[in-house]
Amino acid sequence: MSQDVLNPARVHEIHKEAARRRTFAVISHPDAGKSTLTEALALHAKVIGTAGASSGKANRKETVSDWMQMEKDRGISISSAALQFSYRDSVINLLDTPGHADFSEDTYRVLAAVDCAVMLVDAAKGLETQTMKLFEVCKQRNLPIITVINKWDRPGLDALALMDEITERTGLQPMPLTWAVGISGDFRGVWDLRNDRFARFQRNNAGASIALTEYFTPEEAADSQGVDWSNAVDEAGLVIESNLEFDVDAFHAGTATPILFSSAALNFGVKELLDALVDFAPHAAPRPDVEGSPRPVESPFSGFVFKVQAGMNKAHRDHVAFIRVCSGVFERGMVVTQTRTGKSFATKYAQQVFGREREVIDEAYPGDVVGLVNASSLRVGDSLFLDGAVEFPAIPLFAPEHFQVARSKDPSKFKQFRRGIEQLEHEGVIQVLRSDLRGDQAPVLAAVGPMQFEVVEDRMEHDFNAPLRLERLPYSMARISTQEAMPALANVVGAEVLLRSDGEYLALFNDIWALRRIEKNHPALTLVPIGTHNPAK
Repeated sequence: MSQDVLNPARVHEIHKEAARRRTFAVISHPDAGKSTLTEALALHAKVIGTAGASSGKANRKETVSDWMQMEKDRGISISSAALQFSYRDSVINLLDTPGHADFSEDTYRVLAAVDCAVMLVDAAKGLETQTMKLFEVCKQRNLPIITVINKWDRPGLDALALMDEITERTGLQPMPLTWAVGISGDFRGVWDLRNDRFARFQRNNAGASIALTEYFTPEEAADSQGVDWSNAVDEAGLVIESNLEFDVDAFHAGTATPILFSSAALNFGVKELLDALVDFAPHAAPRPDVEGSPRPVESPFSGFVFKVQAGMNKAHRDHVAFIRVCSGVFERGMVVTQTRTGKSFATKYAQQVFGREREVIDEAYPGDVVGLVNASSLRVGDSLFLDGAVEFPAIPLFAPEHFQVARSKDPSKFKQFRRGIEQLEHEGVIQVLRSDLRGDQAPVLAAVGPMQFEVVEDRMEHDFNAPLRLERLPYSMARISTQEAMPALANVVGAEVLLRSDGEYLALFNDIWALRRIEKNHPALTLVPIGTHNPAK
C-alpha cells in the first residue's frame, strides 16, 4: 500500500499497532543473568520450548540469543541479540545487550533504539559498576527503568538493604510490584501486590521449563508460609509506606522504578515481569529528530540503523542492518532514502530476527526491529525515510582507551584484510584510525575494552579468512582534534594524531601527563574530550 497519502483507517491502524509495541533492553553487570532472563521471557511467551540456562554458566546449553562461537565458549554475550515475540495482545521487542564493559559501545547503540530498560540486579552483589554505568546512559536518554532483583534462589543481600542501595545510588524511588516471600536462598514465591495474592513457585524440569505456579489468598499464604509471609508484607509495607497505588507517571518520568523479584534460571517471577512490561512500559511514541522535533508515528515510514552484524549466516557471509522503525509502516520491498548519502535503498530482503533464527517479514510498525539483509551500504546511525526527509540524532561513540596496530599475516590476502577491517568498522566492532605515515596496510584499531581486539582477531580469521597480527600502542587517551594538530604533534613523544573514518581527527596520548604537557605547550590546539563534541556534519 502506498504511504504517500495515509487514509484515516491506516492512521488508526498505525496508532493501534504502535500502542501494542513494547521495545526494551535488558541491562546489567556481566553474569547477572541477562541472557538467562531473555530465554526465560521467551519461554513464558511460548516461543521456545526449553530454556537454555538451567544451572548456571558452566552447564548451560547454548542460549538462543548467544550465537557467536566466542559467546558459547565464554558464556557471555558479546553481540546484542534482537528477539521479537507476542505476549497477550502486545508485541515484545527484546534487545539483549552485552554486559561486559569492553562492549559498552554496542550497549549504548541498543539503548538508543528502545523505549524502556529492565535493570537486572544480582541479589548477592547489588548495583555493580557496569550496572551503574548503563544506568547513567539510561538516565541521559530519559529511559524508564524496571528493576528486577535476580537470583533470589541463591544466598544474597537483605531485600530492604537492596532497596536502600537503589534509592541512594540511582535516586529512583522503588515501587514494589512483587516482593519475595522467603529470604534470598529460600525463594518460596512472591507477594503479587497488584492482585494481592501469593504466587508460589515450584521448579519444573530443573528450571528448563516454566515453573509451576499456584496462587493463594493472603490469608492462605499466612497459614502456609507463616513468618516468611508476614516478613514479606512488613518489608514491602516499609518501602511503599502504606501506599499501594502504583504511580505509572513517576515510572515514565524516570523518578521511580517498579521492583520485581525473580530467579531467571528457575523461571520464578518471570511471568510477572512480562505482565508488568505489557501493562506499564511505554509504547512506541513519536521520536524526536536531530532538531528535537518529534516525528509523529503516523508519518510515512522512517527509522534508523542501531546495529550492523555480519557472519550470522555462515553459509552466505551476509550481514544484517538492524533498523528501529520510528514512524509509518515498513513494507518489504519498499525503496527508501538514506539520509546520509541521499541514495535509494531497496528493502527486498527484510527479516524478523529471533537470535540467529530468521523469517521473512512483510510489515513492521513503530517500535519494531527489522533486519535488512545484505545492506552493505548502511552504517550504524544511518536514518532511512520514505517521504519527508528526516534525520534522527547520531549515536555517539565512546572514547577509546586501547589502541593496536593491525597488519595482515599474509600479504597476499591484503584485499580480504582491508575488506574485513572495513566491515568490522561499519558494524561498530572497532574504531579505525589511519594516517599517511602509517599507511593503509597498518591501520590503528581503537577500542573501549581489550576484549574487542579478541573479537576482531576471531572474526578476521573465521569470517574473512584474513588472519592478522596486532601490536599494542602505548596510548591510553584520545581527544577530538583538527588537521592542524598533525604537524604540530608530528615529532612530540607520547602523542600522535590520526584520522578516523568518519572524518574526525583524534589526538592520542600516552597518559594524562602527556596530554597536560601538550595543552601547556600548544594552547591553541583543539583538544576536546570525546562525548562532549558534536560534529558539524
